[in-house]
Amino acid sequence: MHLEKYGWSETWQQQWEQLVDTVARDTEIKPARVTADFGQKMKIMTSEGERWAAPSGKLRHETLEAAELPAVGDWVAAAYSNAADDAVIHAVLPRKSRISRQAAGFETKEQMIAANVDTLFLVQALNGDFNVRRMERYLVMAWNSGVDPVIVLSKSDLCPDPDGYAAQMEMAAPGVPVLIVSAWDGRGRDRLEAYLQKGRTVALTGSSGCGKSTIVNWLSGEELQTTQGIREDDSRGRHTTTHRQLFPLLHDAVLVDTPGMRELSLWSDESGTEATFADIESLAAQCRFADCQHMREEGCAVKEAVSSGALSAPRLDSYRKMKRELEYQNRKEKEKARKVKAGKNSRSYGSTGWRHDMEW
Repeated sequence: MHLEKYGWSETWQQQWEQLVDTVARDTEIKPARVTADFGQKMKIMTSEGERWAAPSGKLRHETLEAAELPAVGDWVAAAYSNAADDAVIHAVLPRKSRISRQAAGFETKEQMIAANVDTLFLVQALNGDFNVRRMERYLVMAWNSGVDPVIVLSKSDLCPDPDGYAAQMEMAAPGVPVLIVSAWDGRGRDRLEAYLQKGRTVALTGSSGCGKSTIVNWLSGEELQTTQGIREDDSRGRHTTTHRQLFPLLHDAVLVDTPGMRELSLWSDESGTEATFADIESLAAQCRFADCQHMREEGCAVKEAVSSGALSAPRLDSYRKMKRELEYQNRKEKEKARKVKAGKNSRSYGSTGWRHDMEW
């Protein structure tokens, strides 16, 4: 089994050679890529084939944040002796991109979705699932992750005016490719396949029932993922995909499918917002006051654009909402970092040197 089919390249080889020297010399390690995550265990692809694996105790102990542990798409250093035993992951190669979100719940915690992705397909179905404001949230996540976003409008055969819906997305995402596709009649397949290039990793994300699993099967030519219908009254789907998984495709490209998201809580800095709302950021630079909040200030170029119709009020409301959300998130992250730092300084160590008060 050639790792090149899973994205291994000369660049990763160079990273690997740098990593080898940092791992214990008495451990025989080999490169592998994480292909699926099932919680306590994961699957990895090695040069000998796919096998079960789990992070070593040392790696878990030394990793303060769960998001730094191996995730789907990661290249890792794994050790294994025979086909019967699970592999042990000793290290993770530096990531070139990381797609993540704020984990569900009240705790400030980053949840990894996929690593080392080049292009992210943001999928929405052309039915009741269509929502421009929700797509703006996905775009913020994509830009902050270091990937190239592509908007994919699926199930176009069910829509009487797919071009009209695409025009709405193009206005909300200037410069981002918008593809209209249908697995039913084959529309847009050639445009999707153009992104499946050798050594490139493409991931799909979107809400449940938007057609991600169908697209995976369509592009692979195989029934890799099970598909289900949606509720006709609200176009909501069930979680067909229950875990993140990576598949090799034709042309030595790689595709990552992810479970549908009921909601997307952002985990990012403001760079993603600036890229998603570049039109508003540009207008804000023309405001009379540098600290303009675009509310009631005189000389506000953003409010003037809304009044003239050049900028829609819902888009401005979406911008404000996400700015507030990310500012609040950043405050929580800084407070958590402060507590972690304080905890490090006050930790007590036993005679063995291991920390006894680590929380997981």
